[in-house]
Amino acid sequence: MNNISINHILNSNKHLNKIVSISGWVRTFRANRFIALNDGSCLNNIQCVVDFEKTEQKILKKITTGAALNIKGKVIESQGSQQTVEIVVDECQILGESNPELYPIQPKKHSFEFLRENAHLRSRTNTFSAVMRIRSNLSFAIHEYFKKNGFYYVHTPIITASDAEGAGEQFRVSTLDVKNPPVNEDGQVDFNRDFFGKETNLTVSGQLEAEAYAMSMGKVYTFGPTFRAENSNTSRHLSEFWMIEPEVAFMDIEGNMKLAEDFLKYILSYLIKNCNDDLKFLDSRLTAEEKQKPQNERSQLSLIEKLDFVIKNDFKIITYTEAFEILKNSKPNKKKKFKYIIDKWGADLQSEHERYLVEREFKCPVIIYNYPAKIKSFYMRLNDDGKTVRAMDILFPGIGEIVGGSQREERLDILIDKIKEVGIDEKELWWYTDLRKFGTATHSGFGLGFERLVMFATGMSNIRDVIPFPRTPQNADF
Repeated sequence: MNNISINHILNSNKHLNKIVSISGWVRTFRANRFIALNDGSCLNNIQCVVDFEKTEQKILKKITTGAALNIKGKVIESQGSQQTVEIVVDECQILGESNPELYPIQPKKHSFEFLRENAHLRSRTNTFSAVMRIRSNLSFAIHEYFKKNGFYYVHTPIITASDAEGAGEQFRVSTLDVKNPPVNEDGQVDFNRDFFGKETNLTVSGQLEAEAYAMSMGKVYTFGPTFRAENSNTSRHLSEFWMIEPEVAFMDIEGNMKLAEDFLKYILSYLIKNCNDDLKFLDSRLTAEEKQKPQNERSQLSLIEKLDFVIKNDFKIITYTEAFEILKNSKPNKKKKFKYIIDKWGADLQSEHERYLVEREFKCPVIIYNYPAKIKSFYMRLNDDGKTVRAMDILFPGIGEIVGGSQREERLDILIDKIKEVGIDEKELWWYTDLRKFGTATHSGFGLGFERLVMFATGMSNIRDVIPFPRTPQNADF
């Protein structure tokens, strides 16, 4: 008999009064009779009722929290108030035992820090299984959106010789002897003798390679892992994370902003339609967490209200200069309530400024464009004023920036000047500049950190809790 998912049994009447086979892990076992079984297919457990008088003692003793079971039995209407149906157990097979003295995920509330230390088992809790199901559904919605809108999925390289951000915070990829690497005449490590014949790193972005394919296939996107060797141990940074990066030929900054807004509304609407139980659970979790905070630090919106806030509101579009003036003249700035005071044009906006614009000034998602060139990347198109670039950021409630993008610089001479300005060797980007020599055209794109999106969609406050196995400084245990 094939196994049926618990989700299917709980959400369909077709199995009522029929014999089924299910497998899962024990959440609790009460009164030597009631097994709460979960198979990961949904938030809810199914109650399996054992006749302890007819079941061997050696079997009952092995039904412990964390144990893996196969249950065969009849689905009936439940006599209890906690569930609609339950299974009367005919046969119980122990697939994998779990020592209750050693199993760390007991049926009690655990701190998130403790669960991070047991990341290999934390998805057996309601919170983390809900987060990971939402992560999975978001991934599907992303691919679905791009497929429906004529994009091609491009797998950009994970090992690269280029630094798309020019920040230099990269993980080196090398097969050279760590203790005794070959050196050249200058006494420097001779990377010519390395596996790839040059210095290579894990990618910080697939954007540049995606641009190459956009300039032949029109509309492409990447969705893959990226890496930053930034020694930042905060709740907002990971060393390994996933990026969504669409690139579109013949599209300007206005088209880019429209695409990003449409994309975000689509994928969040998908969650509302398909992840109702998980969202409600995480909503109630967040509400309880918010009650522990001082009144002035509490979010004005619940989790589901935040999602609706994005879906149902038109995004407000303003220039950086307009945003600067609003912030400079705002009460928090004048009364020095901001941690970072806004006084000079060209200041890089921080999360507190972004949230002020979204949550207090406009009360809707905000897109800021035409940023000062000095605070943005070399590949962004320079405006005619010579001071600003056609960059855009999208700001969300509770989180600030969620999307960063731009119209790319398609003019060869200006691009080369900017490459030199940031100190990147022009020779390393010969192929990238070639795109401006052979059929250059207006093109645009944006980047969205997937984990930041999952944080927004789940209400989790630490980025380490929205990826299965977080990679952070001094942490690669799993």
